Amino acid sequence: MKLIIATIKPFKLDEVREAITKIGVSGMMVSEIKGFGTQSGHTETYRGAEYVVNFVPKIKLEIAVPARIADQVIEAIYQSARTGKIGDGKIFVLDLEKAMRVRTGELNGEAL
Repeated sequence: MKLIIATIKPFKLDEVREAITKIGVSGMMVSEIKGFGTQSGHTETYRGAEYVVNFVPKIKLEIAVPARIADQVIEAIYQSARTGKIGDGKIFVLDLEKAMRVRTGELNGEAL
């Protein structure tokens, strides 16, 4: 099993969800986060005053999948989240040692 963690632009969430659902992903966790990378924030003007926004709003996705479909999920996220502009996000893939469904006690692949 793999745990895929992706950060994407907020307006791309629905496109990513649709893309991974087509592959057979049945669930994911979504968090609203703030962060910075290469873009290091930006400057905005509010009521005539200029201020620096150090952290940019992002969406964090956490998706547990069987290892056999991990590459397809990564490609689907990449294709659907990409705008070609700075700040598109990142994808991290971790080995997932164990998973358990709390309601039933099912383990690993059955818990996904």
